Amino acid sequence: MAVGRILVVEDSAALAATYADYLARAGHAAELAPTLAAAEAALRERHFDCVLLDIHLPDGEGTTLMAAMRRQGLATPVVVLTAAPSVDAAVAAIRAGAQDYLCKPVSAERLNLTIGHILEQQALRRIVSDYRAMERDKFCDFIGASSAMQIVYKLIENAAQSRAPVFITGESGTGKELAARAIHVMGARRHKPLEALNCAAVPGSLIESEIFGHMRGAFTGAISRYIGAAERAHEGTLFLDELPEMQPEMQSKLLRFTQSGSFRALGAPRETSVDVRFVCATNREPLAAVAEGHLREDLYYRLNVISLHLPPLRERGDDILLIAENMLTRMAAEEKKRFTCIGGDAADMLRSAPWPGNVRELQNVLRRAVVMNDGDVLTADMLPRPAPQARTQAAIPEMPAAAAAPRPMSAAPSLRENERRHIEKTIDECGGNICAAARRLGVNPSTLHRKIGKWRKDDTAAAQNSQASGVLRG
Repeated sequence: MAVGRILVVEDSAALAATYADYLARAGHAAELAPTLAAAEAALRERHFDCVLLDIHLPDGEGTTLMAAMRRQGLATPVVVLTAAPSVDAAVAAIRAGAQDYLCKPVSAERLNLTIGHILEQQALRRIVSDYRAMERDKFCDFIGASSAMQIVYKLIENAAQSRAPVFITGESGTGKELAARAIHVMGARRHKPLEALNCAAVPGSLIESEIFGHMRGAFTGAISRYIGAAERAHEGTLFLDELPEMQPEMQSKLLRFTQSGSFRALGAPRETSVDVRFVCATNREPLAAVAEGHLREDLYYRLNVISLHLPPLRERGDDILLIAENMLTRMAAEEKKRFTCIGGDAADMLRSAPWPGNVRELQNVLRRAVVMNDGDVLTADMLPRPAPQARTQAAIPEMPAAAAAPRPMSAAPSLRENERRHIEKTIDECGGNICAAARRLGVNPSTLHRKIGKWRKDDTAAAQNSQASGVLRG
């Protein structure tokens, strides 16, 4: 049972002490206030999880305190106590803002049951509030509302508050550099540099100079001093992408740097010490890269303090449509085209494609479609044919009302069923145009696509269950 800090507002010292004793037995901390004035002062100075309030006090009525709490914006729940039990008194207390109502004398069991129930409700509300706050379709430069991305957002927020190294994994095009930038800008080092270096894009002979820098004359062509990424990132973040592509001897030097915070630039007479936060990434499976000799095991474990995996686009459900709609709006403006939304046939094609190149591939496909076509709605015939799909999807009519399995409807339709009827009716009135229906309903087209996809899955499951029941009956 949840426990909390309770303010007991009771003018009878004996009763107040009794209530405090009852509450203490259940693990609660009680503070006593014999008057309204004392209660108001306590509420201004300290936080309470609940107020146990006598309705009649020497300096006024308990309803006065509840009104003052409302004016101050305090949402602390109140349990009213009264010696005159009546329906009218209970109704008056609830209308004044009380959460519950108890008649004197109150037993320890009844009091703690009521207080415990209210605190449990408060805890559940906080959990729901935190969960809702976590549900977002945009985060830094990421777009996506899927549960997989909600976990990514939370991990980034947690990692940003630390200085521990982060190792990001994920297929090419999933946004590993976006994640590194998010970790940097949300952390305490946001006002310092973020230096990003792709280890696969720098020739092996130059990678040491790129990271640690070099002095003039250190090698042929070194005509001036060069400050490397490690020094430029001092007090900031050093992001090393595609780390397993770094040569083994350079990985040894990087390991020493991660341990000591010091390095020697090529041709330098002494070492330089810096303070950097390491973020690394790879599109390989890291342990496989270790087993194959592409990544030093000790370096991997040194840098893999916090692990962050970015899911591929094909596992993010309707995030594909959220990302596509955002890209379409931006690209249409850049290319001076009329596109405003994605048609149902195009949405089905985008949702079912395997996207081996992930967001980067989706961006290229949409850019090509926008450049080569024009219109208000992006349709399937404007999209290039996708690569062989990882999963097949039977052709489904645009209208969800045409689903093969009928939905059983009760005599009193639920709110969800009424919502479906209303949306389907609106789509029908718009001639099957999802975009037009979304505008009329005041929602994003991706919202309708998500709902339609969910309905199709539910209808398919209902049909399968019906067939299974028929077989069992036969």
